[in-house]
Amino acid sequence: MQCKPTILGVADARHYLVGATDNDNNFIALPCLHTVAMCNSLPLAKQLLRDNDINVVQLTLESAYDEMCGLPSTTAISQTLYL
Repeated sequence: MQCKPTILGVADARHYLVGATDNDNNFIALPCLHTVAMCNSLPLAKQLLRDNDINVVQLTLESAYDEMCGLPSTTAISQTLYL
C-alpha cells in the first residue's frame, strides 16, 4: 500500500492533523509516526514531518459549511507543499 503524507486542517479547528492518505483516499496514521498526530499550528505540523525526513506533503483543508447548507458534499482543497 502506498500512502501520501498529509496535513489535514478543518475550518474553525485550532489544530492540524498529521497522517497519510491511502490509495482509497482514507486519512490514516503515517507509518513512521505509528499514529495520527495533532499539532497546534501548521508550522509545528511541518516541523514534525521534517523531523521524520518527509520533505513533500499534501495539505488538505476541509470545510463542513457546504454540507451544513445542504450542498451534496464537503469541500476540500488540496495542494502539495515542499518542506
